[in-house]
Amino acid sequence: MLLLAGALRAATVPGFPPAVAVFSSTVVLSTQPARCVLQRRPPLSNSSANCWSHLHPLNMFNSYNVKFYHSKALTSPYPGSCVERSQVPEDKVDWLIEWKDYNPVEYTAMSVLAGPNWADPQINDKGFSPKFNERDGEVERRSLNGLYVVENGRPRNPSGRTGLTGRGLLGRWGPNHAADPVVTRWKRDGSGNKVAHPVTGKNILQFVAIKRRDCGEWAIPGGMVDPGEKISTTLKREFEEEALNSLQKSPEERAELEKQLHKLFSQEHFVVYRGYVDDPRNTDNAWMETEAVNYHDETGETMDNLPLEAGDDAGIVKWVDISEKLKLYASHSYFIKLVTEKRGAHWSEDPGPECCE
Repeated sequence: MLLLAGALRAATVPGFPPAVAVFSSTVVLSTQPARCVLQRRPPLSNSSANCWSHLHPLNMFNSYNVKFYHSKALTSPYPGSCVERSQVPEDKVDWLIEWKDYNPVEYTAMSVLAGPNWADPQINDKGFSPKFNERDGEVERRSLNGLYVVENGRPRNPSGRTGLTGRGLLGRWGPNHAADPVVTRWKRDGSGNKVAHPVTGKNILQFVAIKRRDCGEWAIPGGMVDPGEKISTTLKREFEEEALNSLQKSPEERAELEKQLHKLFSQEHFVVYRGYVDDPRNTDNAWMETEAVNYHDETGETMDNLPLEAGDDAGIVKWVDISEKLKLYASHSYFIKLVTEKRGAHWSEDPGPECCE
């Protein structure tokens, strides 16, 4: 049964900011033979965000009107498994393109099926009646991108086909909400002066990055929003756990961390991105969404007094110079790029071609 049909232009979701755009029916049909996109398209080029959205006009908008191309959500094997997704040609990703022979693989990890408290039951389990597109008790089942389709009792990935049904490693049917704190400072020399890039002359920005244990990729130290938890709480908690190893600290040490971090997390900050994330864990029925927020330590004094220490899901944590050469997990490179634009920091030595319609 199809509960929502077609492509929605704009939807206001109660409890979320009103200016949330949703997926569009715009589709580009290539004249070339259909091909599997898998890992062939890089996460970002030298082009500006606007140019990039024009070059890749497939799938959906976030709240900043930038269209995300479905790429990492098509990679095989599925993370943590030997499961191969059904191949999805580029011109068949969009649900609005009819594909009668679409036969995705069904997969939900045993760690999810074991029924941990962060995961939903199977969709047909007795007594499980999720309320999609609304807040379901303490579980947030609304999408940051507006209303999504529910077909045959299962929510449908608003960014298109992924070649895999079920939930994979994700606990919730539908949107799985995360928060990503982007903590930054200016790179400085031994005398405390800001370091500028020799080619662009723009100051170099650094951010706290972790190396994920599960895949070995560098990432923003974020994590999942707990049921009933405020985003602001998640952002601070995840940074403490991932980048400062707060879970292994004594109560006294944790209290001191809280005191020092309060200044940074209570100051003026800006929301970098809110919406769908092109994540390798995404499936046709479960997907990642995030709110990425930049907390900037202008003088560097706050973070200088906080020794970085990897914890929880992090293997390594360190300050990383920001540039277009960064290759990060999921859509994190894009979030970092937006921060550099906001701060007027160095990103690329090549400004790229002028963008045109």
